[in-house]
Amino acid sequence: MFAYAIKGDHIPGTVGVADVLWDDCAWSMKTVQASRPFDAKRVRLVSGRNSPDYSMGISDPRADLAATGRAVLSIWNARVNEALGEFEDLRVAVLVRNIQTREFVLFEEESGRFVPDDYRWELNRNSNLVGFDIATGTHRFTWQPHGSQFTIHRDIPASARQFRIIPNVQIVEPDAILTQIGYGPEWINILG
Repeated sequence: MFAYAIKGDHIPGTVGVADVLWDDCAWSMKTVQASRPFDAKRVRLVSGRNSPDYSMGISDPRADLAATGRAVLSIWNARVNEALGEFEDLRVAVLVRNIQTREFVLFEEESGRFVPDDYRWELNRNSNLVGFDIATGTHRFTWQPHGSQFTIHRDIPASARQFRIIPNVQIVEPDAILTQIGYGPEWINILG
């Protein structure tokens, strides 16, 4: 929808950090569910798979937490470098939503690199690696060894736009859209 709104290009199934392209700018698009979007202060942004074993040869991520944390951030930074090698600007756009209450918060920020030495790492009670900003003590990252999922914790800025869809505006259900475009089971050919 964002790509359509700005007349940009959507990159489906992206492996990197760019989902939408327009001119010389790329965006990573994120959607987060929240029961009370207007009260939310922080969001967890799943930022893809990130395997220090595959990328850096770290077979035991718990052996040296600092080294694993540096590797996780280095993989992220490499993805950002790749995107910035192609585009002048790299942004993240986040939509915090509650479909039932029709409340939304939208913000956009620069998506940059992280300096690995600015963070300390420890294991949480779920044995996930968590990264804290050394200067502030703020929890900034979670990395899950069992699935290599990397999550960035971002503060919602005061400049974020809050909006609500008026209750009498009809929401079109997915089945209605499929009917309108004439979708049928013959559209899919299952091969195996």
